[in-house]
Amino acid sequence: MIPVIYENDEIFIIDKPSGLAVQGGQGIVHSVDRDFAEQTGQKVFLVHRLDKDTSGLMIVAKNPVAAGKWTKLISSKMARKEYVALCAGRMPAKSGVIREDVVQHGDSKAAITHYQVEKEWTVPYNTENGSGEIPLCLIRLQLETGRMHQIRIHLAKNNCPIAGDDQHGNFKINKLLKKACKIKRLQLAAVRLTVPLDGKERMFEVPVPFVY
Repeated sequence: MIPVIYENDEIFIIDKPSGLAVQGGQGIVHSVDRDFAEQTGQKVFLVHRLDKDTSGLMIVAKNPVAAGKWTKLISSKMARKEYVALCAGRMPAKSGVIREDVVQHGDSKAAITHYQVEKEWTVPYNTENGSGEIPLCLIRLQLETGRMHQIRIHLAKNNCPIAGDDQHGNFKINKLLKKACKIKRLQLAAVRLTVPLDGKERMFEVPVPFVY
């Protein structure tokens, strides 16, 4: 069952589990658009996306008109999406703004991510080749633009990749973290969503789903 955080006559706000694709397609057995439609007994319409391995808050519309309205809202300044990531490394500053273009389908597009480091610590590791410590940090992030894999790319470019990121992360560190901390998936979650509802701003929040 996909947890429902909020529902009205236009939308559902759900807490998407990690490992569940948003949209079905070739080779995809389970997806939000298919599984949640079965769960609710009605066709649902995607408003925005999360990576398969990213968990957290997501809006799904009940009809095409609502989908059009909420797609515009979620991409406007009226909506705020906040994420939490467990990263391997250290950011250059405790807070700041990352302004680095992201390449999508061969085109370079402007991308802006605001971040705040909430916690820093290290974990020990032991291998046949020696031992040491891996620097970890918990980062809260807010998107100003919504490019594909934006957070993952921006953090990796700052030498602070998300733990468990098998596409943009550090393969060697991921291997060490899997053994030292049992981290097997991408450690990124959409934990807070602020949207306009009934003439006022409403904030929805879910707990950080990974242990740190």
